Amino acid sequence: MAASINPGDTAWILTSTALVLFMTIPALALFYGGLVQAKNLLSVLMQCTAIAAMVSVLWLLIGYTLAFTEGNAVIGGLSQVLLASLPRGAVRDGTGLPETVFFMFQMTFAIITPALIVGAWVERMRFAAVMLFSGLWLLLVYVPVTHWVWGGGWLGSLGVMDFAGGIVVHVTAGVSALVIAKMLGARKGFPDHVHPPHAPWMVMVGAAMLWVGWFGFNAGSALAANADAGMAMLVTHISAATASLVWMIIEITRYGKPSLVGFVTGTIAGLATITPASGFVGPMAALLIGIAAGIVCFFMVEVVKQRWRIDDALDVLAVHGVGGATGTLLVALLAGLPGGTGVSEGNSVLGQFGVQLLGVVVVGAYSAVLTFIIGKIAQAVTGLRVPPEAETEGLDYAEHGETGYNL
Repeated sequence: MAASINPGDTAWILTSTALVLFMTIPALALFYGGLVQAKNLLSVLMQCTAIAAMVSVLWLLIGYTLAFTEGNAVIGGLSQVLLASLPRGAVRDGTGLPETVFFMFQMTFAIITPALIVGAWVERMRFAAVMLFSGLWLLLVYVPVTHWVWGGGWLGSLGVMDFAGGIVVHVTAGVSALVIAKMLGARKGFPDHVHPPHAPWMVMVGAAMLWVGWFGFNAGSALAANADAGMAMLVTHISAATASLVWMIIEITRYGKPSLVGFVTGTIAGLATITPASGFVGPMAALLIGIAAGIVCFFMVEVVKQRWRIDDALDVLAVHGVGGATGTLLVALLAGLPGGTGVSEGNSVLGQFGVQLLGVVVVGAYSAVLTFIIGKIAQAVTGLRVPPEAETEGLDYAEHGETGYNL
């Protein structure tokens, strides 16, 4: 019997698709935009928006088919180039969704992942390099890893548990951010004399939008309006709230005062860390994951900037990469707690942990190597870094001929 479209599931994933796109434009754009100097605000907004548009076209042309059609253990096939052979009413295998809706939902994940890396190069990377790097990175890093985990590839066949993108989204983006930040070099004055965020209120608004949008990210990954979606939404919220409070408590203990930017950075850490586990764990595990996220990500920010002295400007590795990896590993240990699903079929807790660790290490290493190669290509074709005078003037005017504030 041919699969049929489930109206309830379809309505929920249509909603989730809109929520996940909302996470990039405007949420991520505002979150990142508020963290930079005023003279670089528009450059961040432009980068996030332009990446969203470019990835949409590349996803249609070649990205989707290589990620999600039948191929081999490493990469998908070419049967859905341009969706030219897709009937209007086709149903995605294993779901009650039109394949067009599944295509769009996964497109929004493909959009936000390279956009996350923007945080590593703000205030100093050429716009042409941003576009070239992001396009190549989507096709050479994101698409293959997506196939490995979600598209029938080798990691999925091992039973890796990544409900909504701890490996696919956060590990790839976080590790890649560290590599490209190292290749670019630090901003002037780093690390002791970097300008503070020009608009903390904007950071909070962007973070709040991300928090709401993340329900589509995680609960939508159930691909149905069902109990898994409900639990994913619940644990996502609990982890975010817990990590926010933990980050605040650490700041009060160390500095005497809690900062708004710190609080909402904790929120994002909690959201990133619960992402791979969200469909597999219950509320008790969510609380533990939120605590781990607040502590581990807080101290990783200091490690990257102070010990490693790498100017990952907006903490993409520390928050997204380390958070995503932490949640990916913890899911093996916590999925057996009340409300959880347990580990994947055929795996013990220890065996599952090994699979999770393998996924994090291999994908992290692959992302690092390919990012270095893509960075070198962009450096040769467009140059990576703007001239010193453009950094001084600000990328808004130097790269786009506009200013964010006409005062």
